Amino acid sequence: MPHLTRRTLLTAAVALPLARAAGAAAPMLGASGALHRRVKLGAFEVTTLLAASAARPDPHSIFGLNVDYTAFRTAAEAALLPVDMAQFFFTPTIVNTGTELVLFDTGLNAEGITAALAAAGYTPDQIDVVVITHMHGDHIGGLRTDETATFPNARYVTGAREFDAWAGMQSDAFETKMRPLAEKTTMITPGQTVTSGITAVEAFGHTPGHMAYMLESEGASLLLAVDFANHYVFSLGYPDWEVKFDMDKSAAAATRRRLLDMLSAERIPFIGYHMPFPAIGYVEARGDGFRYLPESYQLRL
Repeated sequence: MPHLTRRTLLTAAVALPLARAAGAAAPMLGASGALHRRVKLGAFEVTTLLAASAARPDPHSIFGLNVDYTAFRTAAEAALLPVDMAQFFFTPTIVNTGTELVLFDTGLNAEGITAALAAAGYTPDQIDVVVITHMHGDHIGGLRTDETATFPNARYVTGAREFDAWAGMQSDAFETKMRPLAEKTTMITPGQTVTSGITAVEAFGHTPGHMAYMLESEGASLLLAVDFANHYVFSLGYPDWEVKFDMDKSAAAATRRRLLDMLSAERIPFIGYHMPFPAIGYVEARGDGFRYLPESYQLRL
């Protein structure tokens, strides 16, 4: 081994930056994030899929429609959030019960959901059941491309009240994506099961028949809460704030409080379709509202 002196160490220190400068700079790669998160729930495997994400300007035009801009700005700044932009996430969920592979919602389009499935190790033909929680376009958009069903081997499940409501509206998305699958779709009501361990929960208001789903396996529970809350601060911290996307705003607020009370009191984790990805977290009561606590390793153990 060569003898190290102060002189040789100084020479090496000078040479290293010069050698680095002679090489090409590493390219900027941009922000990144995982496209799926898989956790264990009893005997189930639950995988959230990032089918899309997008920034939206002027979040006060979406959240807090019944409060003034000063109140909205105060809430955003207290949470260290920008006042002029919000980030949206679109998160379908896969539940592997051990006997069936169940997909909840399908994102904005077929390309997004199939890419997210592939990143998580699945293919569309493996899906046994597709559950549609409600009929907004960002939930049914991936059902079909032109005349082709994205999930060729699946049966479909949705709420009877939700299907009937949209069947009476003039909705191009419903007509092109959902109605052609009606004969393959089972209509259910709150309290009925999709399959063993997956039960529909009334969550009306966001849409006429919007439903959440309770997962239960080997004593463990998790609520697929979907769109009962659309933002981890503006919806949880201020559950009475009106949201642009809620079709019945007073009913949606009542649903929000009921489910948040339950999640907080029973310490049940939930998946929110628009929560920051990977979209799994807990709820803590705080003052007149609630606080979102992202899942860390609780569902790994």
